[in-house]
Parts: sequence; structure tokens; C-alpha cells
Amino acid sequence: MGMLATLISGLASGETVAAMRRARTAAVAYALAALAAFCGLGFLVGAAYIWAASRFGSMAAALGFGIGFLLIAGLVLLVYRISAGTRARHRAQRRNADIKAIGIAAALAALPTLLKGKGGMGVVLGPAIALVAYAIYRENTKPAPDDPDAGTQ
Repeated sequence: MGMLATLISGLASGETVAAMRRARTAAVAYALAALAAFCGLGFLVGAAYIWAASRFGSMAAALGFGIGFLLIAGLVLLVYRISAGTRARHRAQRRNADIKAIGIAAALAALPTLLKGKGGMGVVLGPAIALVAYAIYRENTKPAPDDPDAGTQ
């Protein structure tokens, strides 16, 4: 409810409209700067081609530039493919951390209700003891750092 009130007061005061105007102005400025940078790069490539063509001949310069750009494209794709596995691992770790945080928050939210119920402390202590025992088990069964199968858990 508090966020809705903030949004409504922001709309009423015109602050949201001003923020949208600033964001639109920044987007246009960055787009124009990017367009100018691409034009500059195009002219630099053209100048490099003219220099190479005058030095090595137009056919050799064209072949060299074509092969060079194909190599750059291949390197970009290779780096992307290599880093894709790392990104997937990071997403999985972040997802696991989020799931744990949601579970902890849900448990903390349910704790007062569980303590008031019929089972009282026993309802809470049983799973808590099981969780501590599992954590101790996991800590004591971690593979050695030099184990080649350490990353396959």
C-alpha cells in the first residue's frame, strides 16, 4: 500500500513526468552519441582500407579486411560460448540463493503461528534439529578441493 501511495503522490506532483522526460532525453543523447561513434568507426575502417589498398593493392586489402572481420566475429562468438557456461552457473547459484531466502522468510513468517499451535515448541524444534543435522552432514561430506569430481555434485 505504501508503494502505491508513493506512486500516486509522484504522479500528482509531476515528479514522475519529469523523470520520464529526463530518461527520454538521456536515451536520445546516448542514441545520437552511439550513431556518431559508429560513423567514426566506419570512417576509420575506410581510412585503414585506403591506406592498405595503396600499400598492398586493393584485392589484397579487401581480402585482408574480410578475413580480419571474420576472425573478429569468430572470436566474439567463441568468447560468448565459453562464458555461457559461467553465466548459467551464476544464474543457478542466484536462483538457489533466492529459493533459500524465500524458504527462510516463509519459515520465519510461520514461526509465530507454529509456536501458538497445539504442538508448540516440538513442531518447531523437530524440523530445526533435522535441518542442523543435515547441515552438519553436508559439511562433513564435502569432497576434497583436489577431487576432479568436485564440480559434479
